[in-house]
Amino acid sequence: QQEILSLVMRVYCEDQLMDNIDAGAGAQFYAPSALKDAAKCQTDLRKGTQAPSTYRENSFKKLTNFLVGNLNKDDYTFQGPFVKPLQSLFNKVYIRRGQTSVDIVGDMTRATLLVKNKSDLSAVMLKIQESFPEIHGEMFEGPERIGVNSSLHRVFKMKKIPDTNIIPY
Repeated sequence: QQEILSLVMRVYCEDQLMDNIDAGAGAQFYAPSALKDAAKCQTDLRKGTQAPSTYRENSFKKLTNFLVGNLNKDDYTFQGPFVKPLQSLFNKVYIRRGQTSVDIVGDMTRATLLVKNKSDLSAVMLKIQESFPEIHGEMFEGPERIGVNSSLHRVFKMKKIPDTNIIPY
């Protein structure tokens, strides 16, 4: 349980400090430390939900712009991104009974794209299908099926959303 707790804190803190990680040479790089992570988590629990990093906000904006590129501003609404409270991540790991796997990283930040009608939704889906034909209708083979090494090599080679590190699958 202590290792799981440490992992939750590490993933949360790394996500919160993404701007420093992405900034490059002049930045203060994140170095995982159970003591530093615990102090940051304790502070954030007292303050409440933190805002997503600038890096993550920009990634969401670029993803949204990619998806709605052919739509008018009145055809959709974008809500977010929002960082889920740290309590939610702890609950996901410790409270939910019968859960066999946990995806902490994918559950850090949420946003919602609301499209006004079915034809606009079809336009968004068509954009994805045309830009990423290799993922349409196929199941992603993760490490549990093909092994960690093969999976990481496959992910590295996958096409990304333009100007982001987002890999749709």
